[in-house]
Amino acid sequence: MKVIADLCVIPLGVGSSVSKEVTECQKILRSNSKIKSSMHAYGTNLEGEWDDVFAAIKLCHETLHQNGVARISSSIKVGTRTDKNQSMRDKIDAVETKI
Repeated sequence: MKVIADLCVIPLGVGSSVSKEVTECQKILRSNSKIKSSMHAYGTNLEGEWDDVFAAIKLCHETLHQNGVARISSSIKVGTRTDKNQSMRDKIDAVETKI
């Protein structure tokens, strides 16, 4: 099943800057050829098959824990459709054309 997800990984207890941890997750997400990702100011949009997207999220958590982050909270929004095949770009274009 195809899924579009919005992921925000929040490492806790690492200080006020989390750019090091976000960079690690971005390396994982961008190197995964099975999913598409698009980083934004407060997270990352992901697109792909359900199992591939959630495997990438799991790997982000595992990697940060291995790097010494003891606690991680992630916010995940997920959307699926069965009536048509829709990409992240399709969703944006549908609104942009109406502006």
